Amino acid sequence: MNSETQPDLVLRGGHVYTVDAARSWAQAVAVRGGQIVAVGTDAEVGALAGPGTEVVDLGGRMVLPGFIDAHVHASAGGVERLGCDLSGAHSLSEYLEIVGRFAEQNPAAEWITGGGWAIDVFPGGVPNRADLDRVAGNRPVFLSNRDHHAAWVSSRALEIAGVDAGTPDPVDGRIERDAGGTPVGTLQEGAMGLVERVVPRVSLERQVAGIAEGQRYLHSLGITGWQEAIVGDYAVIPDCFDAYLEAERRGVLLSRVVGAQWWQRGAGIGQLDGMIERRALAGSGLFRATSVKIMMDGVCENFTASMLTPYLDGHGHEGSTSGVPFFDAEDLKRALVRIDAEGFQAHFHAIGDRAVREALDAVAAARSANGAGDGRHHISHIQVVHPEDLPRFRALDVPANCQALWACNEPQMTELTLPFLGPERASWQYPFGSLHRSGAQLCFGSDWPVSSPNPLWELHTAVNRTVPPDYPYADPAAGQGEVFLPPERIDLATALAAATIGSAYVNHDDDVVGSIEAGKQADLVVLDRNLFAHPASEIALAKIDMTFVAGHAVYERAGA
Repeated sequence: MNSETQPDLVLRGGHVYTVDAARSWAQAVAVRGGQIVAVGTDAEVGALAGPGTEVVDLGGRMVLPGFIDAHVHASAGGVERLGCDLSGAHSLSEYLEIVGRFAEQNPAAEWITGGGWAIDVFPGGVPNRADLDRVAGNRPVFLSNRDHHAAWVSSRALEIAGVDAGTPDPVDGRIERDAGGTPVGTLQEGAMGLVERVVPRVSLERQVAGIAEGQRYLHSLGITGWQEAIVGDYAVIPDCFDAYLEAERRGVLLSRVVGAQWWQRGAGIGQLDGMIERRALAGSGLFRATSVKIMMDGVCENFTASMLTPYLDGHGHEGSTSGVPFFDAEDLKRALVRIDAEGFQAHFHAIGDRAVREALDAVAAARSANGAGDGRHHISHIQVVHPEDLPRFRALDVPANCQALWACNEPQMTELTLPFLGPERASWQYPFGSLHRSGAQLCFGSDWPVSSPNPLWELHTAVNRTVPPDYPYADPAAGQGEVFLPPERIDLATALAAATIGSAYVNHDDDVVGSIEAGKQADLVVLDRNLFAHPASEIALAKIDMTFVAGHAVYERAGA
């Protein structure tokens, strides 16, 4: 074999799970020019190697297609990692120590910004500005929580923004107040914007650095591509469109990324013209702005997820609110007909059963008006799904975008969700098993930095419906081994397909990546063990040894 046709790279001596249509296995993979050129036995693939081929002896380790995160905020997550990052802590004392240390180390920073706090740390999920004031002095502080549906702010931040007892709640949010009406320092949903508007904008350079840091972190977890779930101006997440273009121009961006352009509430169908222009600017390279993000509702923990029936109150009785639908159902149908007709994909955020149903209704309206297209409109989060809506996912070709790590007993679930849903609705949560059995296409997304992007934790939770070992947000009272809704477990093969080829399908990339087949891009991940050869309870104990993007090693674990 001459040097022009010999592989650049051969991985041999492993357990290669290809995730092709037959879910076949191999021992070795050969790569040339960033593409997979052969998959087979050690003898078959080894015979292709030449003197210039790099040969990696896997020693029995596992090779998978690179994981693809179908719902992530990599830009914002990277920027948060560069700022005041609370995501690795889980107590008030730890949070205040991190904020105080950041303030000391960054005396020139006009504002202290970042995020990652967990609502279950605070009574009722409501932190107080007085705690921030003690460690930040007179510095303005704005810290989003880990699901980005609330912000913890200091007294100085409220003062600069002019938010006080006389400030009314916005229609899509709530200012938490004390008995006298004074803001306590927590802003829910749209109320975040009251302070966010006066926070200095993140510079382009900072955003490019954030994308680089987010990408580095995702690569270390075996993630080789993703869908950026919000591209546009949304509360605490700055518009990252220009930053992605610049990151690609500079050669910083290495992975394939689909950007979901933010659909502004109240802006009407006219905003589609600007989205079409942006798609033309980012439609063929590594970064493609071909999706539209539609946030249907909020979250259960603060009663803003949109439900078909009211939440329960603290005594188990029917309460006064069914959540906050962010769109009129008929307006949404009209908008999606146009979005679909223009060839965009719709990427829905839908937590409550009403939000899920109205998203499906909108897709049905688009199908009726435009015929069956290839939009691959998908619904993320799907926390509460009415049983009558389960078969509609397959019928409408709507992939279910699962945040698998959320489907377990952690304090947000046991303390802030279950008591307010009631037993029947609680049993409808994260119905991955039911959706799979009904024939729905599953894909996996992490929603990082809302939660960890670790695919092994996601796989563990999807298969076991238990908290992964060492998960920092575990609920000691619930017990790590308690199974959350056992019928909704899926098997490892199904979970791996969702995290690879399923997510590639959602990104319209399944002909390029998502499985290990000749002709596809060599996006690969090497694990330290064959997941199928170990108990399901040990999935999260596996380690990522190497990550390849287009045949180039972008991560190698020290000592692996």
